[in-house]
Amino acid sequence: MASSSSKLVLVMCFMISAFGIAIGAKFDQEFDITWGDGRAKILNNGDLLTLSLDKISGSGFQSKNEYLFGKIDMQLKLVPRNSAGTVTAYYLSSQGPTHDEIDFEFLGNLSGDPYTLHTNVFSQGKGNREQQFHLWFDPTADFHTYAITWNPQRIIFYVDGTPIREYKNSESIGVSYPKNQPMRIYSSLWNADDWATRGGLVKTDWSQAPFSASYRNFSANACIPTSSSSCSSNSAASTSNSWLNEELDNTSQERLKWVQKNYMVYDYCTDSKRFPQGFPADCVQNI
Repeated sequence: MASSSSKLVLVMCFMISAFGIAIGAKFDQEFDITWGDGRAKILNNGDLLTLSLDKISGSGFQSKNEYLFGKIDMQLKLVPRNSAGTVTAYYLSSQGPTHDEIDFEFLGNLSGDPYTLHTNVFSQGKGNREQQFHLWFDPTADFHTYAITWNPQRIIFYVDGTPIREYKNSESIGVSYPKNQPMRIYSSLWNADDWATRGGLVKTDWSQAPFSASYRNFSANACIPTSSSSCSSNSAASTSNSWLNEELDNTSQERLKWVQKNYMVYDYCTDSKRFPQGFPADCVQNI
């Protein structure tokens, strides 16, 4: 039986949205290139999108649709070789000073060193919920799938189907949770050598430019706020809304623990120097 919060989102989606399924979607149909003056390109009949960065400018794109809960998948191949100073950001965000946001950010590094995968969750404009990981593969050698499940109970970050982070709804103890503001998908490739690599100690080597990242196989199984149709379990378009109640089973919990034991390099909930007066309340819920 669906939980009360799941029933609530079904009702919300029935009232305000259509259930969006964009499996194998074309980039030219689902996204707008928003900046970069030609440095972002949609290729291969809409199946491939590339971003590039040089000393003058980076580039970026955003989804045409906004989403209110869903499962979002994207395959990325990151900047190869010496990517120090660069950031490839892929995230969901609403707008305004009290925005909500769910982040994947890939922080480049010197050749041979691992990328740092930076994750964060913002609610009502408040973030500071960082967890960082190294990956167990070379993310520049081939495409890998980075996914976000966002439902009323939790947010789960996945890499190639393996959960790396779960952020639970902690409203019961007074912590706000992203649930009311629709969010678009954004991605950008940009220079952040003031902080991205070893806290800004390693600068971007512009002799390696242009830097390039590639995207393919986007899919969104999500509620899209419009004024038509429904987002209920009875919707004809709703071939799968399992994400609405998705949680980690025992096997997935073990895989999550494996990642966090072997590949996590930073967790805000263990940073006692940062929080000398005590850890944030949501740390209790997200142990």
